[in-house]
Amino acid sequence: MGAKIGEIIRAGSRPTSLEALTGRVVAVDAQNTLYQFLSTIRQPDGTPLTDSAGRTTSHLSGLIYRTTHLVAKGLKLVFVFDGKPSELKAEVLKARAERRAEALRKWEEAKVLFPEEPEKSFKYAQASAKVDAAVVEDAKRLLTYLGVPCVQAAGEGEAQAAFLVQRGDAELVSSQDYDSLLFGAPVVVRNLTAAGAPRRKAALEVVELRAVEERLGLTREQLVDLAILVGTDFNPGVKGVGVKRALKLVKTQKQTQKQQTQKQQTQKQQHHALEELVENYELVRKIFLQPEVSETYELNWGAVEAERVKEFLCEEHDFSVERVSKVLEKISQTARQTRQKRIEQWF
Repeated sequence: MGAKIGEIIRAGSRPTSLEALTGRVVAVDAQNTLYQFLSTIRQPDGTPLTDSAGRTTSHLSGLIYRTTHLVAKGLKLVFVFDGKPSELKAEVLKARAERRAEALRKWEEAKVLFPEEPEKSFKYAQASAKVDAAVVEDAKRLLTYLGVPCVQAAGEGEAQAAFLVQRGDAELVSSQDYDSLLFGAPVVVRNLTAAGAPRRKAALEVVELRAVEERLGLTREQLVDLAILVGTDFNPGVKGVGVKRALKLVKTQKQTQKQQTQKQQTQKQQHHALEELVENYELVRKIFLQPEVSETYELNWGAVEAERVKEFLCEEHDFSVERVSKVLEKISQTARQTRQKRIEQWF
């Protein structure tokens, strides 16, 4: 879910296209993307795709068909996986688990009550989706066979993805949430993994941190303060404070800090007003501004291991050999064209 700041961030987004992203290195928020696949790639009544053994394969379908569509368009993807969550996220994770359980109950109930109206149960099925350890392991295995690098984050995947861009190892972050901006990602692209999906009309859009700062008249640090006031995955926010009120409070605080700075007050004194409003304010602020990240990772885009992909998807999980072969051939064709262009550059 992330921070509740979409209302004021979304207004500054701008449309883009896959063609504009060709050749760019994109750090993909894996947790976010896998959840998207699991929640949307389902049968009409909400039942996820499964193999003959009853194992869910919706995420694998998303990876082989949608992700490879992006690769074939010339994007260089790197998937970033979540590490150990902060203890401050425990309540949010517990609440999410409870919502999933309730959604699962309502889904089963709706299937019985409205067997001829599957759309009434689909929304509950979506809300019951869960990215568990098996899903993550499957995803890493398939991505490795596809030659797509995976990075294991120390903590939050979005923080690690933002770090890759800050370090110059990627150019933008792909995520549906806006937390990546709070973690310092200069550019975030939304709806990327929905591109090319059947019946999906979500348009590609880009959000730039600098543009958000300029439009709102805030620094990244103050944007983090705003998010903390309305609520993040690490704190519930201040009761009765919405985005617009939070913006006013932060701007008021900004003016107060300016006056205090002139009086040479300490940083702790400058934050005193927000500390009184938000429990664990400094701890939450540190999660965003000084996140735990891994500096030991390797980004190597390898060749597609076609036979291993077929063995994994077709033999282990009952995917269509014909469809998978067509996807692999499309990727190979893109690779050949790319190599040819590089050769031509030398003449």
